Amino acid sequence: MGEMLGAGSPEEDGGDAGSWHKPGRLERQLMSGRQKVRGAAGRDGLLEGDGDALMSPCLSPDYAKEHLAQLQEKAELIAGRMLRFSVFYRNQHKEYFQHVRMHCGNVMKPSLKDNSGSHGSPTSGMLHGIFFSCNTEFNTGQPPQDSPYGRYRFQIPAQRLFNPNTNLYFADFYCMYTAYHYVVLVLAPKGSSGDLFCRERLPQLDISSNKFLTCCVEEGELVYRHAQDSILEVIYTEPVDLSLGVLGEISGHQLMSLSTANAKKDPSCKTCNISVGR
Repeated sequence: MGEMLGAGSPEEDGGDAGSWHKPGRLERQLMSGRQKVRGAAGRDGLLEGDGDALMSPCLSPDYAKEHLAQLQEKAELIAGRMLRFSVFYRNQHKEYFQHVRMHCGNVMKPSLKDNSGSHGSPTSGMLHGIFFSCNTEFNTGQPPQDSPYGRYRFQIPAQRLFNPNTNLYFADFYCMYTAYHYVVLVLAPKGSSGDLFCRERLPQLDISSNKFLTCCVEEGELVYRHAQDSILEVIYTEPVDLSLGVLGEISGHQLMSLSTANAKKDPSCKTCNISVGR
């Protein structure tokens, strides 16, 4: 079976309906490598992963808020235009969803974030969450049909995870020796344990006005947009019931080589690294 939920209008913020499909920086980079836009469409966060995260000489074990603010500024420089979307999605193997249904009461449970991304990220091995993506293909306005994480995709209306009762945080900005970059964001319901964790450690973003992921009220309805030129990895900090969305099988390929699970950040990239004094 194919996609069960469609994406929202592809019209970009401030643009007209006829110009939304123009490729941005990310799409041109991905196309040059014969790849389409692929976000973290639902990888598992695993405690410690392979346990051998390398430390760059210029990085301290944990970024402070001011360091993350510097990373955020760098990420904003390449975020690009904002495109509309309406669903978050998570890809996994069939066995994962079978386990959720049979042994977890049909509820996906948060797991501990792995060591992917910046070595100084305060979320690695500390924050519990569920990975989602929201990136859409520039030529269709729909979620991509390929994924590194499995052929089965859970799609959930964006308002179920992201609304005025949710806080949004910037968590990381990195690349894996590639031309395109990943931005890690955290969605946490206000007052939740995840929200309290992030409030102490991560820069908070205005949900209606930022360069990465927005939720705005327009003509009485919630409208969602994502950055065109960054691949967003969205961590939701609370359990998610499968009954709130739709599960289907994608028609594309499973490209394991593009997985970011425990991915090590390129310490030489000038676009996404900062200097942190000891």
